[in-house]
Amino acid sequence: MRITFPNPRSRPARLLAVAAGLVAAAMFMLPAGATASPQGYSASQLSAVHAAVEQSGVAGIAWYVDSAAGRVVVTADSSVSPAEVATLRQAAGGHAAALRIERTTGLFTQLVSPGDAIYGGNVRCSLGFNVVSGNTFFFLTAGHCGKLASTWFTNASHTTLIGPTIDFSFPGNDYALVRYDNTSLSHPGGFTVADPFVGERVTRDGSTTGVHSGTVTALNVTVRYAGNPGGTVRGLIQTNVCAEPGDSGGPLYDGTRALGLTSGGSGNCRTGGTTFYQPAREAANTYNVTIF
Repeated sequence: MRITFPNPRSRPARLLAVAAGLVAAAMFMLPAGATASPQGYSASQLSAVHAAVEQSGVAGIAWYVDSAAGRVVVTADSSVSPAEVATLRQAAGGHAAALRIERTTGLFTQLVSPGDAIYGGNVRCSLGFNVVSGNTFFFLTAGHCGKLASTWFTNASHTTLIGPTIDFSFPGNDYALVRYDNTSLSHPGGFTVADPFVGERVTRDGSTTGVHSGTVTALNVTVRYAGNPGGTVRGLIQTNVCAEPGDSGGPLYDGTRALGLTSGGSGNCRTGGTTFYQPAREAANTYNVTIF
């Protein structure tokens, strides 16, 4: 059996899902500088408000500093109650007016479901990008996948070996490195690592929903996952690309630009949603490997 990436101009590798429960999330984007905002809130005041939101403990929210508008934008999923919204405002104290609270449908979750996948233990996860170091080939996937399985296979019956998890980082980050030990498996490329920018048109490929596109809406996002495995992940990419259970772990890209690895999100591909991605450059640099 072959694990391959198709030509990136057509469609990259299939994704897969990690076995995890429903999770909730929170995120922020740090302000770009220390200047006062047009609305009268300084960068330090906005930073204090986003910190207060994180410390509130409310789950099912995502937030970031919109320094141009002078607001901390909080998106609350359908699990967040009016009382919890009040808790957020209380946490912001005298700067509660700096909060702009918006609603979204569904729940912020790690994306779990059947689909084309790599298999390890009792979980399934998506292959992100193939990478190389010297003459040794690996691939990147989600860190919460690497945390749950030490060895990966191409099938659910665990009869065709791929190789071991070499390292993972989760929580804090959400990336893992898996080595190809089965020399019969191919690992083509066609990508170059790149950094996303807000407004960039991007595409995600998932084992459940296939190829879908949208735009980058925020950078340097912190997500707080509840449940099991739970934990906080920082420095993520936020997009409005739809995703559903089963799409976790796979690649986010723009043409041949390798941008990220699917971490989690909310909504679905009928009504839309919000998704979060581990930057690919950070993962590649951490492991001193080259995305190709």
